[in-house]
Amino acid sequence: MISTTVKAIGTACTVAAALAVTIVPTAAAKGGDGIRVAGTCSDGSSSKLKVKHDDGRIEAEFEVDQNRNGVTWRVVIRRNGATTVTTQATTRAPSGSFSVERKIAGGASSAVIRARATRNGEVCTAKLTV
Repeated sequence: MISTTVKAIGTACTVAAALAVTIVPTAAAKGGDGIRVAGTCSDGSSSKLKVKHDDGRIEAEFEVDQNRNGVTWRVVIRRNGATTVTTQATTRAPSGSFSVERKIAGGASSAVIRARATRNGEVCTAKLTV
């Protein structure tokens, strides 16, 4: 007879495995949707990073959703540790979000893309490898 504890552990492992499959970024072929990953924010906002190969470059799109319009953020995107984008973005109606999209040189090789947005102490970050 299997104990209740063993059954509970088995159920927890099954749920954890199912969550891991949905959280892992999914890759698509060139010209597809690319790789997407959810970022983290320190104070209630949400962020996500989408990256794909595009004609020998890497197209990176970083989005932050704060649910508040008119807030300016400082955004930095890095490729393999080197800063490729430094800009400001302001959240806009109707969703109170912003998106920064750039094409980065050297997309034929693999790269680690990191995006970071800051405003008044809040920090949103996302990272993925293509």
